[in-house]
Amino acid sequence: MNDGVNGVALGVFVFFFLAVTVMGFLAARWRRADNEHSLDEWGLGGRSFGTWVTWFLLGGDLYTAYTFVAVPAAIYAAGAAGFFAVPYTILVYPLIFTFLPRLWSVSHKHGYVTTSDFVRGRFGSKGLSLAVAVTGILATMPYIALQLVGIQAVLDVMGVGGGESTNWFVKDLPLLIAFGVLAAYTYSSGLRAPALIAFVKDTLIYIVIAVAIIYIPIKLGGFDEIFKAASDKYTAAGAGGLVPAEAGQWTYATLALGSALALFMYPHSITATLSSRSREVIRRNTTILPLYSLMLGLLALLGFMAIAAGVKVQNGQLAIPQLFETMFPAWFAGVAFAAIGIGALVPAAIMSIAAANLFTRNIYKDFIKPDATPRQETQVSKLVSLLVKVGALVFVLTMDKTVAINFQLLGGIWILQTFPALVGGLFTRWFHRWALLGGWAVGMLYGTIAAYGVASPTQKHFGGSSKEIPGIGEIGYIGLTAFLLNVAVSVVLTFALRAFKAPDGIDETSPGDYTADAGDPGVETELPPATAGASH
Repeated sequence: MNDGVNGVALGVFVFFFLAVTVMGFLAARWRRADNEHSLDEWGLGGRSFGTWVTWFLLGGDLYTAYTFVAVPAAIYAAGAAGFFAVPYTILVYPLIFTFLPRLWSVSHKHGYVTTSDFVRGRFGSKGLSLAVAVTGILATMPYIALQLVGIQAVLDVMGVGGGESTNWFVKDLPLLIAFGVLAAYTYSSGLRAPALIAFVKDTLIYIVIAVAIIYIPIKLGGFDEIFKAASDKYTAAGAGGLVPAEAGQWTYATLALGSALALFMYPHSITATLSSRSREVIRRNTTILPLYSLMLGLLALLGFMAIAAGVKVQNGQLAIPQLFETMFPAWFAGVAFAAIGIGALVPAAIMSIAAANLFTRNIYKDFIKPDATPRQETQVSKLVSLLVKVGALVFVLTMDKTVAINFQLLGGIWILQTFPALVGGLFTRWFHRWALLGGWAVGMLYGTIAAYGVASPTQKHFGGSSKEIPGIGEIGYIGLTAFLLNVAVSVVLTFALRAFKAPDGIDETSPGDYTADAGDPGVETELPPATAGASH
């Protein structure tokens, strides 16, 4: 790694960073509505985004800077086992095709802003709604922190972040500046800022991947040489070559399936979904989003390329930024670093908005100030979005990066436990609200205790997300085991509570709400037609 500052790369990086900063603030004027002081406007962009805006927003939201850095880093360190991210993003789209349009319809009909809003309305339970909201906030916080880790990795490689400086302010100043800019335009423009910036982010990433997948193999002697170098490394390390050992197959399969089930339980995924203007937009997006899975597969190959290029780093998260600096001309390395940096800003903004909306709607309004006006809700959400980002920044600056990574793994285990209440509730009212709460509690408790007991070479606890599956004896993803336990408990308790005639909550939805579309009787569009019509 270079000791000095890569001036050309830094200059290109700063240029793109300034460009998206300007876009972030200008986004406040983009298709502005008459009433800006509501969560529909600030937190969901007026629920007005068309197919392409939604596609870029969801892509920018799901395929983050951390994805850009961590997926090939996992392959660089562990081999083909790191490819689990590719099948899980293939599995997820048929899954969400079945339930996201239903969630959009009922949310649009009743003005739900969060998943917890829906759970409260469907089951008539503020307790279950609170459990879903708290889980969402807890799972999102370390995810935001990891976006800042992605920015920091790029700054480190360019020679302007981290380093050996003993002055923490000097060492972390570039990250503090990036954080300040992110916080300011998110506060000012809400969801419109990441929606607009996502165009730049995704375009840059596609360009970088297209160039990398052609240019780097040419310089390294072709894919034959790349795969041979990777295979030699894994064989020498006792990892069994390019194909994972048979003992790892259950881990691979359960991690892919569990991750697919969890992805659209995250609040930021739902926030981007509910910002679209019709259920047809959602259906179209589930058919074209797999293009990102193709990109992810190509991106994963960068891990093998880093091995073939002789990249040596102590921290695997630096492998891909270092590969770019080693292989690309300085100016294009700057473009690649900008793609990663901007790739952190988009999801971090959406995640902080999503977490803030959960707090405002399902904690502040439900338990603290039930008579809050839309203006007060928006103001609280703006302030909480800042606090969430400050918390993530403190996380990154004060803790070891592996702690942030492990908490994010734990967040994935937790967020999967909201699946029965959310997706189950979209298709059936059979589950009892108290049974779902009991299942959630058991899943959370088992998942947390099991993850606590996982050790790694660097730490005694929370060292990974896989452990022996009870009754099978194979190593598998803890989140999926906890989820199955959650469902089993929910089913048994529902039978018991029904037998004892425990009172159901009031369901404020009706069957027709789940197929309603914008423009149907009783379903309002959030923006005037002249404004909404500009969303393509």
